[in-house]
Amino acid sequence: MKASNLFEPVDLGPLRLANRWVVAPMTRVSATIDGQATPRMARYYADFAAGGFGLVITEGIYTDRAYSQGYLFQPGLAADAQRDAWRPVVAGVHAAGGRIVAQLMHAGAISQGNAHRAVAKGPSAVQLAGVQMSFYRGEGPYRMPEAMTLAEITAAIDGFAAAALRAREAGFDGVELHGANGYLLDQFLTEHTNRREDGYGGALVQRLRLGVEVITAVREAVGAGFPVGYRVSQGKVNDFGHKWRGAEADAALVFRALSAAPIDYLHTTEFEAWQPAFGEGPSLAALARRYGSVPVIANGSLHDPARAAGMVARGEADLIALGRGALSNADWPRRVRDGLPLEEFDRALLSPLADLANADRRRARTARA
Repeated sequence: MKASNLFEPVDLGPLRLANRWVVAPMTRVSATIDGQATPRMARYYADFAAGGFGLVITEGIYTDRAYSQGYLFQPGLAADAQRDAWRPVVAGVHAAGGRIVAQLMHAGAISQGNAHRAVAKGPSAVQLAGVQMSFYRGEGPYRMPEAMTLAEITAAIDGFAAAALRAREAGFDGVELHGANGYLLDQFLTEHTNRREDGYGGALVQRLRLGVEVITAVREAVGAGFPVGYRVSQGKVNDFGHKWRGAEADAALVFRALSAAPIDYLHTTEFEAWQPAFGEGPSLAALARRYGSVPVIANGSLHDPARAAGMVARGEADLIALGRGALSNADWPRRVRDGLPLEEFDRALLSPLADLANADRRRARTARA
């Protein structure tokens, strides 16, 4: 299979894309300390568009100046100055022929670097598994979070809505709500991190409530003609092996409820996107296609063009998002189209820090060798 289907145009709601290649969101902790995007970030994102990706999804952008920030040097959309700093980034992607979506993220209980608050807040006061990520400047166990009050939940929803509006004002082509990988919306979805006894805890439909309310608030803020997506996973940055206890029944409820809210696409991510979600049977992306009613982006080790094209050909996904492959080959689509070799992923690009300065130093050393 030559992956020709990945070069077909596709629609995400009102957004027309030139092809089905997507750059996955990847945390790069390369903004200024006050969360403003930089000229180096503008070049980084424009390179993907120039390399042929139809859509670029940004790294997770924090949404308020309270508890949403997850990492030091993470970019934000929590203030007008941050909005204005994103404008050259967006303009660069557009000038190179691409489209760009802002991923909006609230770190919640797994915040490991917040310039605005000294404590972390989550659905419940539960000690999280795993340890902080050193390549994002973290060290040791996660802090014990405090349970969010109802007022703080409302403030978090308002933060998503305000950040989405700033994204539209900055010229972004849409927003993606980060409901995956163990961040706040996923923490509410997950039983062992959500032990609330109010309307946001208990049964799965109640644990989904915050995600649906965020979607609704964002849609009201940005209007009907602005694409809104939602990212979903089982695994988390601090718990890679997590699976939904209810298996396919849970997937059916999650994807039906999310796609019934006013979103334009679902974005599923697993370590290997083509693998069965629950030991056997369909992949998570295929379940999103089965039970959802919007286009699906699949992400997860889809670096083999034939494998990626196969997921689209079998109707398991509509678009393919690359993370490590895009880091190694900003021009991945052009290389595939022209039959050129693909560079293998170099883990040193993300070590000791997963920022752009470290990646630049690594590439310079490699070029001199």
